Amino acid sequence: RDLGYTPVYLHYNSGRHISTNGREFSGLLDALLSAWPAPVDELTIIGHSMGGLLARSAWHYGMAEGRAWPLKLKGLVFLGTPHHGAPMERGGNWIDIALGLSPYTAPLSRLGKIRSAGITDLRHGYLLDEDWHGRDRFARSPSHHKTLPLPENVQCFALAATTGKQTGDLKDRLIGDGLVPLASALGWHAKRSRNLAFPESRQWIACETGHLDLLDRPEVYARLKGWLAGSD
Repeated sequence: RDLGYTPVYLHYNSGRHISTNGREFSGLLDALLSAWPAPVDELTIIGHSMGGLLARSAWHYGMAEGRAWPLKLKGLVFLGTPHHGAPMERGGNWIDIALGLSPYTAPLSRLGKIRSAGITDLRHGYLLDEDWHGRDRFARSPSHHKTLPLPENVQCFALAATTGKQTGDLKDRLIGDGLVPLASALGWHAKRSRNLAFPESRQWIACETGHLDLLDRPEVYARLKGWLAGSD
C-alpha cells in the first residue's frame, strides 16, 4: 500500500504438486486481471518459500499457454525460496530408505511416505509436470529436472535468511534459515547451467533471521520497499 499497490493474497493447497498449483495459479491470475474493475498496468508477485516456486511455475505455464498476465508482470520477489531444493526433504528421503532396509523398521518407512506431493517436490525444487510425472517420488534419485531460467524482462529479487550472525559462520553453514540454505534461496549452483544469476544488487541476506521471520521483520520490509520503489 505504501507504493500504491493493491494487495491480493493467494491461498493454496501446499500438498498438491507445485506444477499443478502453478498452472492453476496462472489461470486465476488471468481471470483476476480480466475481472478487475480498472485496467491493470503492472503486476508484482511476492512469494515466500514454496510460494516462490509456485510463481515461477505459473509464469512458465502462463507463457506456454499464451496468457495475458505474464506480459503485465513487472517484478517477482522471492523470500526464502528453495530454488535448488531443501535439505530437510532430502533428509526425510534418506530416512525412508534407511528405515526400509530392516523388516523391523519398514513400517516406520511407510509412515514417512505419507509426505505430500508438494513437500516431495521441494527435494530438488520441481516446477514442471515432467519433473515428477511417471516417477516414484519417494525413490532416492539425483536431480534430473529441467532448470527454468528466471523470467525475461521481469525484475527478479532474491531475499535469503540465515540464523547466523554472519554468512559463513557455524550456524549459517549448519542451519541456514532453519529450512532453506543460502545457496538455494539465492539461486546459486555449482553448475553454471543451473545458476539463476540474480543480479548482485537484487540479492539480500537477513542475518540472525529464521525462515518464518522473513514475513514480519521491519528490515526485510524496508529492503522490499526499496527494491519495488526502484531504489536498488
